[in-house]
Amino acid sequence: MSLKEFSNLKYNTGFGGEFASEDPRCPESLPKGQNNPQICPYGLYAEQLSGSAFTAPRSYNVRTWFYRIRPAVCHKPFSRIDQGNMSNDFSSTVPDPAQTRWKPFDFPKKGEEIDFVNGLATICGAGDPKSRHGIAIHVYSCNISMTNKAFYNSDGDFLIVPQEGSLYIKTEMGKIVVNPNEICVIPMGIRFNVSVSGNTRGYILEVFDAHFELPSLGPIGANGLANPRDFEYPTACYEDLDINGYKVISKYQGAFFEALQDHSPFDVVAWHGNYAPYKYDLSKFMVINSVAFDHADPSIFTVLTCQSVKPGVAIADFVIFPPRWGVADHTFRPPYYHRNCMSEFMGLILGKYEAKEGGFLPGGASLHSMMTPHGPDSECFNKASTEDLKPVRVADGTMSFMFESSLSMAITDWGAKICEKVDDEYYKCWQGIEKKFNPNWRDETNGESGPPTKKRR
Repeated sequence: MSLKEFSNLKYNTGFGGEFASEDPRCPESLPKGQNNPQICPYGLYAEQLSGSAFTAPRSYNVRTWFYRIRPAVCHKPFSRIDQGNMSNDFSSTVPDPAQTRWKPFDFPKKGEEIDFVNGLATICGAGDPKSRHGIAIHVYSCNISMTNKAFYNSDGDFLIVPQEGSLYIKTEMGKIVVNPNEICVIPMGIRFNVSVSGNTRGYILEVFDAHFELPSLGPIGANGLANPRDFEYPTACYEDLDINGYKVISKYQGAFFEALQDHSPFDVVAWHGNYAPYKYDLSKFMVINSVAFDHADPSIFTVLTCQSVKPGVAIADFVIFPPRWGVADHTFRPPYYHRNCMSEFMGLILGKYEAKEGGFLPGGASLHSMMTPHGPDSECFNKASTEDLKPVRVADGTMSFMFESSLSMAITDWGAKICEKVDDEYYKCWQGIEKKFNPNWRDETNGESGPPTKKRR
């Protein structure tokens, strides 16, 4: 496949928008005034893809109508195939609350040819796709494009975070190019194909319960964080290809199945609806931060969320830590030591993470399970406790992220052993933290502490 077909792409914009798109080669291919006419323009077939129950409230109801050369049902029976290192078995390993860090995950070995689907591996997760509740965290590592092959996920949505190499994604709705420092969401059921150019690696957050949405802004107001206008959706671009043995792979209840058909599934000439894949450039995130003292909670860095049935409690949040100004007075500015009722999986796209500049590397990851303590290493603590608190730039040339969940995640066999990337010395980054307790502190400082907002008497 030539990557030239991904040049000069046009996108629809606006998160969750109701879009209508026609391939310009077939003008007026969308039926007028109805969804399912007796005869569609150009001899096309009408097909609806529902991403929610028919009777879901309108604000949560998502669906798209396709007008395609053949309906998606035109394939041979499914057969079970090897799923490689993908898993939804989160009970096979012994529970371990320890802080875990992974060194950068490997690219394919020299001489290996691995495409996106074959390069998927599951690190950790919780829940079960059969009950439509839970999450899974995967990595991908590949070096060749998918050839005559499409993939779709029957279990949930994929939030894809490229770390190395661009993804050239062909979907039923059209084409998307996703570069490092951008993300892409492929909702459940949408067929897609991934092309790459050389070694390519990244992270995936999969949610089983619901779809990703923008977080509520509360007292922030109407604007800020990830603005809806910056999300981009593909436009219709069909291919009319007859290919014997075209593979369509379904991830269903955690297992992989393959069906053969004699044509490309990317034959949608026109579509309209509000259920579609989209991309977002993380550099467009409008950062909210403290401008006086102390920290706001890291929820101010949330890009997308998948909410549970409990108000304000997320199945998963996608959080980033982008370049910004640090100006807080009388404040320890890096992330503080904490224990959390949420699970925190972190990855690094580029640069150095401010709280751990050594050991936590691009293409690697860490998991801090619920109620397990974590925070800055000793070097970061000592530096931040003594530095001059003038306004400084934070995280320039860096982008780290967090998949945060209310679920207690378990590490798979691949994540714990097979990948051979667990850093057994991670715990040592906190061993140099010194005892600084001084019982004579009040006598030596006159008991002064707190933000210098008023002169104390």
